[in-house]
Amino acid sequence: MKIYLVGGAVRDRLLGLAPGDRDWVVVGATQGEMEAQGFKAVGRDFPVFLHPDTGEEYALARTERKSGRGYRGFVVDADPSVTLEEDLQRRDFTVNAIAQDEDGTLVDPCGGARDLEARVLRHVGPAFSEDPLRVLRAARFMARFASLGFTVAPQTMALMRAMVASGELDTLVPERVWQELRRALASATPSAFLATLRACGALAVVLPEVDALYGVPQRAEYHPEVDTGLHQEMVSDMAARLAPADARIGFAALVHDLGKALTPADVLPKHIGHEHAGVAPVIALCERLKVPLDHRELAVMACREHLNIHRLFELRDATVVELLTRCDAFRRPERIPWLATVCEADKRGRGGQQEADYPQGRTLVRLHQAALQVSAREVVREGMTGVQIGEALQAARVVAVRQQRQTDG
Repeated sequence: MKIYLVGGAVRDRLLGLAPGDRDWVVVGATQGEMEAQGFKAVGRDFPVFLHPDTGEEYALARTERKSGRGYRGFVVDADPSVTLEEDLQRRDFTVNAIAQDEDGTLVDPCGGARDLEARVLRHVGPAFSEDPLRVLRAARFMARFASLGFTVAPQTMALMRAMVASGELDTLVPERVWQELRRALASATPSAFLATLRACGALAVVLPEVDALYGVPQRAEYHPEVDTGLHQEMVSDMAARLAPADARIGFAALVHDLGKALTPADVLPKHIGHEHAGVAPVIALCERLKVPLDHRELAVMACREHLNIHRLFELRDATVVELLTRCDAFRRPERIPWLATVCEADKRGRGGQQEADYPQGRTLVRLHQAALQVSAREVVREGMTGVQIGEALQAARVVAVRQQRQTDG
């Protein structure tokens, strides 16, 4: 039995990045031998074990053979005779097909170290096309590594286009699509995820509502980038900058403008009412991908309210309280800072505005905090009905917002 460190831990060390989870491959062992040493079997589709002390994952070296459509259509062979090189050959990208033995020596049969130096994401071999999930993984890796100068190898992009054209991506289940999207939105450059998927035609398959934004014009005085799809890429990157690794804010930023794809051609480049038109496609996307409820609720709020928050200084005090009430901000106060951040990303995610100030976000948070200070005990009088209590609370909150605005000057 021999054990090697593999995959992302080796890749990231060679890139000089902070190490994440460590994965290990075991050559020359059986499941019984692993369990006899205290390892706990957890793999459902192939033999993976948890170390009895560290909890890290150890997988038996294996090969895979395509047996059907989709990312689960494989027959796995984890016989002790499978070599390390055979295990590495079945991996997706050369940069992930590097192993390191206990003395630090690299085993790199696919040239992954060379591609790391060249900043190229390249598929290991033709078996790449057998797993449609790898198209999304390529895009997700670009979201993480584009800022380091990585590009997708032309041969890999051509293979990805062929995979999309074959219909293989139709076999992906929503949970796996969401998992890759979530990780991309928590990366440094989500725009690279969108651009990579669009370059191979996959964006129209997995996120058609977002793909539909490309080519839709906006008014140049507000959006120098003009193209709504390009604006969306800029907003997604700004959200990642303002709220690093926060996929909830990233997702709300991603879908805030979906209504612009529905604007009638004779109205363009104006988008009157797009914030309301966008709610239905946001909900449809969330239902299709089984997006978690907290992500979905913030996304709907951001879509519906972002123009109101941009115009915050024009809103009446009562209108501000109505907005907060619509957002359930008095029971869920954490939502307002999230919403403010999404709206700031929208405002700054456009040409020439990347360093602009966004006082609306800070003011919204202050007004919300002021309204939160209103206590039911202060406004409830004996004999009041439920409706009267609600009206009294609302009126007191309006006063609190007005006073905060006067304090702000």
